[in-house]
Amino acid sequence: MKTIKYFGAAWCGPCKTFKPIMNEVAGEGHSVQFIDIDQSSALANQYNVRSVPTTIIEENGVEVDRFVGATSKQAVLQRIS
Repeated sequence: MKTIKYFGAAWCGPCKTFKPIMNEVAGEGHSVQFIDIDQSSALANQYNVRSVPTTIIEENGVEVDRFVGATSKQAVLQRIS
């Protein structure tokens, strides 16, 4: 099973647009972990997150995909299928 780590921040404009899309993806039963980089800076550093929003897709705990910036719900679903 794939899990998604969504790194964002309250002050980030594109995050405000993209977070509702990620909420929809989570609402469809996908495992999405929402991580605020200001509250979890150590985790953001561990994953080498340099800009937000950053979305990391993991399979069995191993990173298999990563993208930076906002995208469409359809594009997210394609990347995790």
